[in-house]
Amino acid sequence: MAIDIEAEERGTVAVWNTFRESQLAVKVLLVGVFLSRLGGFLNIFIVLYLAAKGYSTERSALALSVYGAGGVAGLLLGATLADRLGARNSAVLGMTATAVLTASLLYLPGYPAVLVAVGLASVAAQIYRPSSAALLSELTPEDRQVMIFGMYRFGLNLGATAAPLLGFALFYLGGREYTLLFWGEGLIALAYAVLALVAIPARSRPASGTDASAESGPARYLAMFHDRRYLLFLFATMLNAVVYVQYLSTLPLEVKAAHVWVLWYTVAVSLNGLIVVVFELPLTKISQHWPTRFTVGLTLTLVGLGNACYGFPISPVVIIGATLVWTLGEILGGPSVFAYPAMAAPPPLKSLYIGGFQFMHTLGTAVGPIIGGALFVRLGHGVWPVMALAGLAAAVLGVAAIRPTDSP
Repeated sequence: MAIDIEAEERGTVAVWNTFRESQLAVKVLLVGVFLSRLGGFLNIFIVLYLAAKGYSTERSALALSVYGAGGVAGLLLGATLADRLGARNSAVLGMTATAVLTASLLYLPGYPAVLVAVGLASVAAQIYRPSSAALLSELTPEDRQVMIFGMYRFGLNLGATAAPLLGFALFYLGGREYTLLFWGEGLIALAYAVLALVAIPARSRPASGTDASAESGPARYLAMFHDRRYLLFLFATMLNAVVYVQYLSTLPLEVKAAHVWVLWYTVAVSLNGLIVVVFELPLTKISQHWPTRFTVGLTLTLVGLGNACYGFPISPVVIIGATLVWTLGEILGGPSVFAYPAMAAPPPLKSLYIGGFQFMHTLGTAVGPIIGGALFVRLGHGVWPVMALAGLAAAVLGVAAIRPTDSP
């Protein structure tokens, strides 16, 4: 019994110990993730800003699409440049460019210039992510990889939750004008650039016996493409993201078509955000010790099962209950899914593996609404069984992709 009590006591401090005992660069990277998402409210307000400037709905929507495409391109570019720039230079370059481009939106003369600036700002905001996540993994012991990526996700989720609130506050403090809003976002990005310049090493120490620059760019990509198990994982990641994002795109259409009070949808979405922020890290103290194959399979299965539950006759109970099902999968396995690319990668290819994962996840969330919307138009309520099958396929592929010996 004493052993169990000691293990429980160790578990209660695992989160704080992991952060406290991490190197300064790791702490800065985790804070930087939060700052980058906290200042990432351009996508929330760009449509409103352009509409206020007198642009049509179509032009405003196009700018949002360009922003989304820029994010996907930025991750791909960041993965390509990761080893050449390093985490510090990637963060300084990306965040400084983001700051300048975001503030410039207030002063650009016409729609084409605004559209270019929006796309470039989105590209710049993502450049740092692959190299930063790779450095985060390199500076963390193997037995704490899942926990450190749980903290990484916590920063992402907390920043994403707070960003709209901060954005609206700046909007109203600025007299319902966008000057303070965009300058505020730019200054937050610049703050991370300065923090990275001061506290993140220019280069991480190469792993023993490896030389990240020994192979050319195409050769490095070919090496990753030869890892068939990892390609399966990437495809499972994209498929899971397509299914996951339906709660933001197709579910509102379903709620409207069924004439259910929209309050129940907003309650479900708010519950998801609250549960993830409050409970994911504490549960990671437990799930970090589970076999990776089991954890990844469990989370992908629950995401698919949650979407399958939306297939019941739509009602407040179904909306909230189904959301809780896939939210449980998210908090149980999200950190393991995010940690796996770094754990699976050969040391010279770590940033490339991580960039590939981030790219496929972002691609899935970008095309998911298009796929879900098209299916909803054709199948109506029948979209949910299709999404359930896609979620099941993602789980099967995810389990097949991970070797039984892989573990946190």
